[in-house]
Amino acid sequence: MTSDISASADLLGLFPPGSRVDSDGELVVGGCRLADLAATWGTPLFIVEERAVRAQVRRFRRALAAGWENSRMVFASKAFPCTAMYRLMASEGIGVDVAGPGELAMALAGGVDPALIIMHGNAKTPEELQMAVGAGVGLIVIDNDDDIDRLEGLVQSEQPVLVRVIPGVRPDTHEAVATGQAGSKFGLPVPAARAAIARLRQSDKLRLDGVHMHIGSQILSPEPYARAIEAIAGLGEFAVYDLGGGLGARYTYRDDPPSPEDWIEALVATARKHLPQDAQIIIEPGRSLVAPFGVTLYRVVSVKGDDPCFVAVDGGMADNMEVALYGQRFEATVTSRVGGGGRVDLVGRHCESGDRLISGVPLRDPRPGDLVAVAVTGAYCYSLASNYNGAMRPPVVFCEDGRTRLAVRRETIADFLSRDVTEGLSSRKMKTTCRHVPTLRERPWSP
Repeated sequence: MTSDISASADLLGLFPPGSRVDSDGELVVGGCRLADLAATWGTPLFIVEERAVRAQVRRFRRALAAGWENSRMVFASKAFPCTAMYRLMASEGIGVDVAGPGELAMALAGGVDPALIIMHGNAKTPEELQMAVGAGVGLIVIDNDDDIDRLEGLVQSEQPVLVRVIPGVRPDTHEAVATGQAGSKFGLPVPAARAAIARLRQSDKLRLDGVHMHIGSQILSPEPYARAIEAIAGLGEFAVYDLGGGLGARYTYRDDPPSPEDWIEALVATARKHLPQDAQIIIEPGRSLVAPFGVTLYRVVSVKGDDPCFVAVDGGMADNMEVALYGQRFEATVTSRVGGGGRVDLVGRHCESGDRLISGVPLRDPRPGDLVAVAVTGAYCYSLASNYNGAMRPPVVFCEDGRTRLAVRRETIADFLSRDVTEGLSSRKMKTTCRHVPTLRERPWSP
């Protein structure tokens, strides 16, 4: 019993702040019993603890303002790009960075001030750049000479830009999310960056405000940032230095990322040594703003085997690609029996052997019909969700103090078919067919 209590306490430390076990043993997140959320919204389900996200944004802002007066932060929105999240960030007074037309459209729909938006991308199309210029995006990050060519043909008055620099720094992270090293597809090596800077200084349409760097994601040490800042400082003095983001999150018991305060202090300490004191510093946290405050809820469909024991749920790699792409480790629990238990392989329902959400995760007596909650899924799980095997992407629910609001509805069969052009099937016949296919939410659950 003591070991179960200890395991429960350790596990709750990975869930959003304030998560607890109710009197009957059910896991509570954001003041909401997860069993109640499943009954209302179905599974799989993305859950965001809104109060915790807001508190994290404010924590970053305070630390940054205390360390460097002329500074601002933007949310790296690829971590969780939905209109409700953009609206949250706008209400907290920060900008966002976007890397595509859909993200830009949602940011604008969410009320983000265009002047506080930064446009990224290593392959920005003319249409995307036109959309950004037309919307009045505050900064466009130059990734290549083609960006310069296209913008000079599009801009009518003046567009502020930054040049993205490859500082030649390889952080200790998965190779798929390391972006600061030589050979990265993002940005320009220092010699090419110098040439782009010289060209932009001669432009009568593009205003060079400064330089940008981003060395990667899920970085658990501030050390590589110091080397990267020193590298970009060698390019000269500018009005703006965008230092990117990449601070990691605590996914497992062993992860020990720097606190926002420690990370920002490390950036600022190096900036004081190498950057002009009156320059503006921008940071772009993404994962660290949202990952710890998201939970994914699944329903157990099948349990089989002994070595290993497979616990299969109604979601998988279509709603969490981080495992297959980056080998990211997660932790989970049966929501009605929190913590402890024997080790099992939590697997998804998709037709891939790599569809293993967590190998060797302790679950206490899992059975068909149980709910399983996976912690720290607030970044890149919703972003990378797909329709693999005909999966309909899950809804997103924001929770706060026992209140819930639907931010993104679940996809339906009708959504799934709506983009298909079907020869020989009239619109009337298609609508009739769709009406006779029950949604997953409508189908009664029976273990």
